[in-house]
Amino acid sequence: MLNIGSSKLNKTVDLSGYTAYKKVMHKGDHKKFSRFLGAFAIMSIIILFLPWTQNISGSGYVTTLTPDQRPQTIQSPIPGKIEKWYVREGDFVTKGDTILFISEIKNEYFDPKLVERTGQQIQSKNFALNSYKGKVNALNAQIQALKNERVLKLEQAKNKLMQANLKVKSDSIDLEAAKTNLTIAERQFNRIQQLEKEGLKSLTEVEGKRLKLQETQAKLISQENKLLASKNEVINARVELNRVQAEYTDKVSKAQSDMFTAQSSQYDAEAQVTKLENEYTNYEMRNDLYYIRAPQSGYINKAIKAGIGETFKEGEELVGIMPSKYDLAVETFVEPIDLPLVHLGEEVRIQFDGWPAIVFSGWPNVSYGTYGGKVVAIETFISKNGKYRILLAPDENDHPWPTDIRVGSGAMTIALLEDVPIWFELWRQLNGFPPNYYNPESTSSKGNINKPEKK
Repeated sequence: MLNIGSSKLNKTVDLSGYTAYKKVMHKGDHKKFSRFLGAFAIMSIIILFLPWTQNISGSGYVTTLTPDQRPQTIQSPIPGKIEKWYVREGDFVTKGDTILFISEIKNEYFDPKLVERTGQQIQSKNFALNSYKGKVNALNAQIQALKNERVLKLEQAKNKLMQANLKVKSDSIDLEAAKTNLTIAERQFNRIQQLEKEGLKSLTEVEGKRLKLQETQAKLISQENKLLASKNEVINARVELNRVQAEYTDKVSKAQSDMFTAQSSQYDAEAQVTKLENEYTNYEMRNDLYYIRAPQSGYINKAIKAGIGETFKEGEELVGIMPSKYDLAVETFVEPIDLPLVHLGEEVRIQFDGWPAIVFSGWPNVSYGTYGGKVVAIETFISKNGKYRILLAPDENDHPWPTDIRVGSGAMTIALLEDVPIWFELWRQLNGFPPNYYNPESTSSKGNINKPEKK
């Protein structure tokens, strides 16, 4: 039956009369099958020469275009204890709305009148500061008065010195006059004594001239004493002048020392007032930090610290908030080998999770349910997952993205590159070669064509 022996059954037995043979064997079947194989081969060869768009695929998720629009957590800059919640999860809050109230857990801030008492300390220090300022002003006035008095005293001493000098000159002149009178008296006495010896003058006249000579000598000695006394007065006047100068220098220096001491106390009081004012402002701002407020308008996502009385450290996350106004973007990741092929402004097709799509990565014209995006940022450092982060924004020339997608949902991305034949793409894939490097300006027109219709 199997026709595997030396004697052929189909040659000795006529099978055409059997019904099974008629159902299985048809004349012309092998011709039809050959034609099918030929047509399939021709179609395969034609398909191999069809254009195929090289692409880079990636996966990511929906995010926002700017950092301030992304979901964030609210922290407290100070440690505290939760006292009261003003919102519930899912509530909408506007910027500045109070979310929760906290209380203090540090003992140095327990005093409820801390700000008020600090203000009283500032007021007291300001009074002390004003007192020091008044003392400094009084000492400045005293110093000025001493300086004025010193000028007058010095003028007075100088006048006395001048008078003493003039008296010395006067006594010197009188001494010279006395010397002249003595010389004249001595000549007259010698002359009359000679005349008396010659008998021309009497003894009485000689005695009179001797008396006059002695009087003149006495006057000379007296005038010399006066001159010495006048010179002594000059010395005394100079001593008085130096004494006045030294006395008032000492008084002014002492007053200036007191003034500098008062100024030092004034500056110390000013520093203490400034420090207290700084503490006062810090205490006021700290009191304002007891109310945790919304940094921007949005929706309360999750209360991370929920219990009443629960304590936390500074910087700990308390509650999550999602901004109400945001511009959607897609954050995708590509392999390092594909990074040189991605350029700013590159057109990318995006498939969002939850939105049905039929994607032919190499034939974007027949794809269905994808949306257009453009590359707006390329990370220059590799991410933790070993890939490079690419940020995509909506393409203004394409149909808008779905309004119901939410930040954080998944997305698949396809960056369209160069058109090549299918046989070349198969050869590249089998050899593990990267896509062709290309100039993005040369593919801009192609990108406008490869846009699928929105269903």
